[in-house]
Amino acid sequence: MERTLTILKPDSVAAGNSGKIIDHLEAEGFEVVAIRKLRLSEAQAQAFYEVHRERPFYSSLVAFMTEGPVVAMALERENAVRKLREVMGATNPDDAAPGTVRALHASSIERNAIHGSDSPENALLELAFFFSRADLVG
Repeated sequence: MERTLTILKPDSVAAGNSGKIIDHLEAEGFEVVAIRKLRLSEAQAQAFYEVHRERPFYSSLVAFMTEGPVVAMALERENAVRKLREVMGATNPDDAAPGTVRALHASSIERNAIHGSDSPENALLELAFFFSRADLVG
């Protein structure tokens, strides 16, 4: 079993799609082992997305991720990182396969509904950003 992090971004939460997306993830075999709704501060968003600091979209990403509440989840299943990337779909919803989270719920490449860890190593770091070991049940 492997764990990964997902974040339902402010656009998903504001649109009332959190429950639909969680249902979708569970239908794909993910178990939610921790869940937390919060509003990221600017400092938290900057720290979480530090890896993108030099990218041209960094400032707009931080602004977007702090505009409203997000739902962070620790998910578990076999090959969780790879499978979540598949279930999320391409970053640009116009390129996302039908039935993926982004094809169903994202409105643009910037407002793309969901975040998922991109590697098992980053999943461990990202999970620790949002959850303590005591939070992770199962």
